[in-house]
Amino acid sequence: MGALKLAVTGAALAAISIASAHAAVTSATANAMAVNETAHVAGSPDKVYAALIQPSRWWSSDHTFSGDAANISLDAKAGGCWCEKLRDGGSVQHLTVVYADPNKKLRLRGALGPFQGMAVDGAMTWTLAPANGGTDVTMTYNLSGSVDGGLQSMAPAVDGVLGEQISRLKQFIETGSPDAAKPKQ
Repeated sequence: MGALKLAVTGAALAAISIASAHAAVTSATANAMAVNETAHVAGSPDKVYAALIQPSRWWSSDHTFSGDAANISLDAKAGGCWCEKLRDGGSVQHLTVVYADPNKKLRLRGALGPFQGMAVDGAMTWTLAPANGGTDVTMTYNLSGSVDGGLQSMAPAVDGVLGEQISRLKQFIETGSPDAAKPKQ
């Protein structure tokens, strides 16, 4: 995932918002940022968790190194890898699972995308809570470290990319396809 793919414009941010999903930069300084993405999903926590741990089914191919989300896998246990296969036998470790409580919480550590080559580290936590006949999903990504220009300059783009992913997860669970335009399969 290149920096250009991460640079989300205001128009793109507006285009990816889906009803019942909310995204926000909750803090942003030169050396730290936090984004919070939420959605109410029409599905039980076990259904949501089962989908969450299959990112190849809902993550956007536009935000992968290989160009194909089908190459992403997640081993949802402590020490497990959110990894991606590359051509010619290569691979990428995006995040490492540090806490897995099925149907309730999944926490991962690491620096996504272009942050991998920078002096930063992050913690991503997915929390699932039964609510109103479905599940409230909250994803937070806290990142800290040193980046030229400061992390605050990158926070809106990170928020846009992660907001898109939680919207795709919601869409996948509720319709069978992460793409709003595609019919249920």
